[in-house]
Amino acid sequence: MAGSELARNKWVDSVSCNYVVAVISAAHSELVTFPLDLIKTRLQVQGEVAAAKEGVSVAPYKGLFGTGKEIVQEEGFFRLWRGLTPAIYRHVVYSGVRIVIYQQLRTYVLKTESDGSYPLWKSGTNAVISGVCAQFLANPTDLVKIHMQMEGKRRLLGLPLRVRSPKHAFQVIFTAGGIKGLWAGTIPNMQRAAAVNLGDLAAYDKAKRFFLSFPLFTDNIITHTLASLVAGLVSAIMTTPFDTIRTRLMNQPIDDQGRGLLYKGTTDCFIQSIRNEGLLALYKGFVPLWLRLGPWALVFWVSFENIKKLLGATAF
Repeated sequence: MAGSELARNKWVDSVSCNYVVAVISAAHSELVTFPLDLIKTRLQVQGEVAAAKEGVSVAPYKGLFGTGKEIVQEEGFFRLWRGLTPAIYRHVVYSGVRIVIYQQLRTYVLKTESDGSYPLWKSGTNAVISGVCAQFLANPTDLVKIHMQMEGKRRLLGLPLRVRSPKHAFQVIFTAGGIKGLWAGTIPNMQRAAAVNLGDLAAYDKAKRFFLSFPLFTDNIITHTLASLVAGLVSAIMTTPFDTIRTRLMNQPIDDQGRGLLYKGTTDCFIQSIRNEGLLALYKGFVPLWLRLGPWALVFWVSFENIKKLLGATAF
């Protein structure tokens, strides 16, 4: 009995258990907040001057709630979850890998200090490494998700549909650009992941430790909630410019060689967006991104911490 209990305790703190719990928590968060991601994506590609020159611009939306209302009226309520399947596929790779890498680095490489503290430079470096590695592996699923999210609007505008399903989207992208095409937008995506994880993993870790330094707080749902809210706000502020650029790069049409027809790369997309639309173009979709990242972080971390607690595992 003692042996089986020991084996169970070893498993709940293992890499595989942390991976599974992270994926389940991320899928839960994605289901709850996905409509905001769809709205954010639609807002980010509107007013795209480079796309208008190619005759593929989309009609303007009117803010967060106006966009959501228009999608429901024109496409149907459940279209707010269009692209959810590849989004969950993404987290099977992304969220599991980033949590595991972060915890392994914190335990064995960029170690926690002997007094239990974790310096900002360590948590920040750890978060960037974890996010970049996880995002590189998950890039194809991100690309499929964005293509799926834009299909409803293309149909309404009378534009030819590019994809019918996640599987078809994968086939279309692979046929057009090969293996390289599946990693289109990788650089801004990895930059975005670095920013997201600085605001999510690092900010959550630091905020949680900060709150726990006061006798008033314990490792419970109140602390998890407050730390999650801090993480969501910091993530949104740091992430939106990179998120806008990667969305535009991933959504652009490509030629027979898999090269983008609107932008030559990340730098060109930054320059064209700012030159044509102003600096604030980089913060298109900030409000829905913030409103998504806040609840996303909240649902994810509360789920993650409480599942681990139910299993009897060590807290994050």
